[in-house]
Amino acid sequence: MSGSVFPGQRPDRLEEECAVFGVYAPGEDVARMTCFGLQALQHRGQESAGIAVGDGETIMATKDLGLVTQVFDEASLAALSGFVAAGHVRYSTSGAAASWEAAQPHISAIDDVLIALAHNGTLVNTAAIKARLVGAGESLRAGTDSEVAAKLIGKITRETHHLRDGIRAVMQQLEGAYAMVLASPSSLYAFRDPNGIRPLVIGELPEGRGWVVSSETCGLDIVGARYVRDVEPGELVRFNEEGVSSEQAVPARRRAACIFEYVYFARPDSVMDGRSVYQARRAMGRILAREAPVEADLVLGVPDSGVPGAMGYAEESGIPYSDGIVKNRYVGRTFIEPTQAMRQLGIRLKLNPLPSVIAGKRLVVVDDSIVRGNTSKKLVQMLREAGAAEVHLRIESPEVKWPCFYGIDTDTQDQLISANLTLEQQRRWIGADSLAYISLPGLHEAVSADHAGYCDACFSGDYVVGVPEVAQRRSFLEPGTVSAKWRAELEKLG
Repeated sequence: MSGSVFPGQRPDRLEEECAVFGVYAPGEDVARMTCFGLQALQHRGQESAGIAVGDGETIMATKDLGLVTQVFDEASLAALSGFVAAGHVRYSTSGAAASWEAAQPHISAIDDVLIALAHNGTLVNTAAIKARLVGAGESLRAGTDSEVAAKLIGKITRETHHLRDGIRAVMQQLEGAYAMVLASPSSLYAFRDPNGIRPLVIGELPEGRGWVVSSETCGLDIVGARYVRDVEPGELVRFNEEGVSSEQAVPARRRAACIFEYVYFARPDSVMDGRSVYQARRAMGRILAREAPVEADLVLGVPDSGVPGAMGYAEESGIPYSDGIVKNRYVGRTFIEPTQAMRQLGIRLKLNPLPSVIAGKRLVVVDDSIVRGNTSKKLVQMLREAGAAEVHLRIESPEVKWPCFYGIDTDTQDQLISANLTLEQQRRWIGADSLAYISLPGLHEAVSADHAGYCDACFSGDYVVGVPEVAQRRSFLEPGTVSAKWRAELEKLG
């Protein structure tokens, strides 16, 4: 469940940065195929969309602010003719906010080196690389880490004369999370950081017609591609007329796939590391029922990501499941701010409870996470106004106590409710009758994919890639302290 975003406000959910999609398929309409792939991945970013297509000689690109269906139409797709494509949908977490310059793919044209790069993740050493590029006379329009990577690949490729050498050299310099697709006029490249933090999968089109790379398997499904495998941590894969070639461009490090993909980011119909996201979420609900039982009449799931967990909780506890919260599916991320008078009327842009279902009932309400707490507080209030006798919140993730620096939009630690308040203080502030989060071991048990290596830094503070000191000073609270915002909220509680 994502909170609406108004000017000057932060979403009350962890938000994914973006998704990437790439195609190498001579004879196919790769622009249209990429457009469909990006629509399947739209949940990962709604600020901008872009597609770049290579025809063997040059690259043409279209990108703009808005959803995929707002950026592309028949005319714009028809203008993108070629056989290799890189696409992107964006939600900003690094560098510039929503702007045309920050939209991807980023084009780098240095002498005869022409590339289009799409990036999911966040680099932690962007400032140092950017300073070197500017010092060498390169101009940067957006200032994002993705643009910096594209420029650096172009610059080094100009010096080495081989694009694969340029990518490999840049991978050795980048620190942080990156799952990237890159299109040259005649080839598609896919590569991933040595920890494998952000997801990236490879699919094959029927009858050997070509290859597809996507942030999630749901992107493969929509174009009829068969999942082949994941891009491995530190791996560089090339697709062109010579076939598919792969190399370990940088040594793999500790495996650390983002575990929050299973909780919220990924679509439930995707498969990650051999594990169904939907089944992982149901397992979270079953484990929550064992770890935090409660006497109640109904189990409700907060649409959409809380629903499988609610079904699992009901299955394990024996408490009936019911659809008691309706989601308006035609309200996406909005930048149209209701007036204060409208907010006082209790405008409900996204969620509305069903009083006929919940009135007089003791409810277990399963949601994916609590970040700043505002959405949960409003939800509990709505349910009580609809007649709920009790509201017991059960959360599919552990407490989010630490910021993420690898491609998720978490605020500084002083904004995170769990980093400032005890569990009982959170319960009182939100207004629930009880509140419980899944344990970190419980979450790992629920995921139980093909490997055991996950990044759970937002829950544990165990960062797999070193965080620059300047980011630590900006983002972390002093141990044992509470931010001014939450001190004020505690005073209101009494």
